[in-house]
Amino acid sequence: MAPLRADDSPDTGPVAEHASPPSLILGSASPRRRELLARLGLVDFTVTAADIDETCRKDEVPRDYARRMAREKALALPASDSFVLAGDTVVALGRRVLPKADDEATARQCLALLSGRRHRVLSAIALRAPDGNLRERMSETVVRFKQLSREETDSYIAGGEWHGKAGGYAIQGSAEGLIAWISGSHSGVVGLPLFETRALLKSAGFPIA
Repeated sequence: MAPLRADDSPDTGPVAEHASPPSLILGSASPRRRELLARLGLVDFTVTAADIDETCRKDEVPRDYARRMAREKALALPASDSFVLAGDTVVALGRRVLPKADDEATARQCLALLSGRRHRVLSAIALRAPDGNLRERMSETVVRFKQLSREETDSYIAGGEWHGKAGGYAIQGSAEGLIAWISGSHSGVVGLPLFETRALLKSAGFPIA
């Protein structure tokens, strides 16, 4: 029997293939959501903003609107082998959905409505698995602003943090100094509830600590 050469090896059958870890797509261009995901140790993901019509339907209540937006964003991206995470945050005053403030007049109107009152922030998330299965969660946080003086409103408006923000404010900025208290998820008000996001990823089998 001829001896084995150095490059010979016994036939042990097919080589086992090691599956690569699943990838994640964040269906939002929001830098705040990227920063929040990083707090969960998730930094290696793709950002692809979902392009959908975000018009609130007639008589649609805030909770249903937030849930629908998150779901539609998760389903809007092309099917792939990746997990797709999407979210939507709605500032609600009673049954009213406050708009994103794209101009100073809208921001002032929102702050006037929120001044001295409590409101709800509904942060919905949806996760589409590679097999198409969709999981959803939502956090609800109650926020109360102090009674805002004209000077406080003017100062906040001058800082520009309101631009593009639901309800005309960003809790992660100077507005936090005007908020008397919150009950619920601070990260949910920022834009991505971390407790619910982590639980959703784990329930879908996505590797997360």
